[in-house]
Amino acid sequence: MERDVPRAMHDLGGVPRYMCDAIDAEPHELTAFDREVDAIRQLLGMKQVMSVDELRRGVEALSEEDYLRMTYYQRWLRSITATLLAKNVVTAAELQAALEATP
Repeated sequence: MERDVPRAMHDLGGVPRYMCDAIDAEPHELTAFDREVDAIRQLLGMKQVMSVDELRRGVEALSEEDYLRMTYYQRWLRSITATLLAKNVVTAAELQAALEATP
């Protein structure tokens, strides 16, 4: 790998700031939000609207601030939303209307 290529935010291997952080390897329950986001991604894949590669690229495109602030499935949702907007599957107006209609 070329040394002039900057490290992407998601590539944390060998970064001194994270090398001493303990990794929580204990199994944990998924939240309802986590399950919903996963289901959305699976449906989009089954309908060939969005691939896992597009999901990954969207997550990797997040800013460092957003990447560190968000949970795993929040990153997924941000990537899904950006991809659907970019592909004109939904419009910004439709997304805003859906958000305003949510209690």
